[in-house]
Amino acid sequence: MPAAPPPPPAPELDRTDRAILRQLQRDASLSNVALAAKVHLSPAACLRRVERLKANGWIRGIVALLEPRRLDAGMLVMIGVVLDRSTPDSFADFEKAAAGVPGCLECHVITGEFDYFMLLRTRDNDSFNRLHAEQLLQLPGVRQIRSFIGLKQVLSTTQLVL
Repeated sequence: MPAAPPPPPAPELDRTDRAILRQLQRDASLSNVALAAKVHLSPAACLRRVERLKANGWIRGIVALLEPRRLDAGMLVMIGVVLDRSTPDSFADFEKAAAGVPGCLECHVITGEFDYFMLLRTRDNDSFNRLHAEQLLQLPGVRQIRSFIGLKQVLSTTQLVL
């Protein structure tokens, strides 16, 4: 999925907007009535604010966070990728192909030793080895791939500091 374009400039967040965003980051399944009570607003005012936050690009989406191990995706792999050329076309070709890699959660252009850093989930070593041989090494323009397998999750959050 291509990166979303930057949202248009939006009015600054006030204290109540920040409180709403904090609550939704903790639990986006809150009903509007429950959210309104937590941020000390009427349900109608709270709903208007949430809709405004969505329309102005402060809220990108609302999702359920799934348990990877329950879905046979317990192995986390971080992958550094070096391309053989640094041209706009080679970057575009790689990015288009990387978006189709099964289990790829994120792909970032980075500075330093690698051109890209990918984060993906797979079932186990065997499934990663197949993915590595059959897809990752076949991505256009790839010169080198370095894989880092997560041994223990110390911290994982989706909550931004407000």
